[in-house]
Amino acid sequence: MIVYKRHKAGRRFSIWDLKLPSAKGKWGKLAIRWGAIAVAALVLFFIFDDIIMPTLTRHGSEFPLPVIDGMTISEAEPALHEAGLSLKVTSEEYHPDKPTGTILSQFPAGGTMVKKGRIVKAVISLGQKAVEVPDLRGFSVRQARLKLEAVGFELGDMEWTSTDSLPEKVVVFSYPKASTMIPFGSKVDLMVNRGPYQRTVFVPRLIGLSLTEATNRLAEKNLKVGLVTLIINENYLPETVLEQSEDAGSELLPDEEVDLVVSSTD
Repeated sequence: MIVYKRHKAGRRFSIWDLKLPSAKGKWGKLAIRWGAIAVAALVLFFIFDDIIMPTLTRHGSEFPLPVIDGMTISEAEPALHEAGLSLKVTSEEYHPDKPTGTILSQFPAGGTMVKKGRIVKAVISLGQKAVEVPDLRGFSVRQARLKLEAVGFELGDMEWTSTDSLPEKVVVFSYPKASTMIPFGSKVDLMVNRGPYQRTVFVPRLIGLSLTEATNRLAEKNLKVGLVTLIINENYLPETVLEQSEDAGSELLPDEEVDLVVSSTD
């Protein structure tokens, strides 16, 4: 059995004051003393591991992290604050479908077991990225397409117009117009020059006129008689115009031709 040695007043008791049972030899006594120290250390370890550490680390106080993906910052912060957590925005990204301030991702992920005081990191949306339409006037269609693609746009529809101020087959203007801010990835339509402006003329009515009269009427409009087809029809005088290839009132460019069908008695 272990016997406690008396110690002088004011002298602090230590493990070395234990009076150990008699053991043969110096090494036997030393082994018993070290064994007692080991037992005491083991007891202290269990006290520290089972009582002190759980208190310091709040063992057993974990709870599932709320899912904040898809929330706005103004929605997520109160929800995290109520759970004893805080929010930190680590980066921002443009997103075509998520409004500005919407949380795109979080770390740790929703449902992860966390403790109060944890900082939740988030990536938020900057919304739809807007880009300025470049000035495409005077560029070829190929050059315009490359310029549009370089800033994230697509080439849309093309229409033709005529102007004397620019070369043929170059861009006259775009829609939306240059310097307009529009969403990234949008299509931009082009108006392309077909060449110098040419005044059109209206085709006159020729049916019922003689071939000579029809020829003169077309000449007055800077138009020409094209292919003349004869068809036997005794109900009309010879060389009376029965049909014309272009309807009366339609528009043609000067020097274009109109084909005719005329009557014949042979």
